[in-house]
Amino acid sequence: MRPLFATCFCLAIMSLPAAAYAERRCGWYSSPTPGNLVLTDSDGDWWIQMQGRPDPRGIDNVPAFDERQFVETNVPGSGHGYGCACMTVVTNAKQQKITRVISGEILPLVRCRNDRSLPNPDG
Repeated sequence: MRPLFATCFCLAIMSLPAAAYAERRCGWYSSPTPGNLVLTDSDGDWWIQMQGRPDPRGIDNVPAFDERQFVETNVPGSGHGYGCACMTVVTNAKQQKITRVISGEILPLVRCRNDRSLPNPDG
């Protein structure tokens, strides 16, 4: 009976959704160039999407940029730039990459500007 319980318990743990390992990360959310999305927090750059590489699961859950809370960079009208966001994600810390996006929300730019642990997004 005990081996059966142990086996069932292990299977139940292994079947937990990835959300059980999710973390909330907040910082500069940017689209620096076509096909690239990055979230920069106090731990560094977390690549969400990289041109030429497969998208993470849940890519449709990234928040849409809010034009009122967006700083455009590069060519005017290109849609490239940055905002401030929090996202619930699953990461690969070794590769500094987001492997699954569970949810996200755009925050006021002032929130990231006032966070001294974040780098200046303008360089």
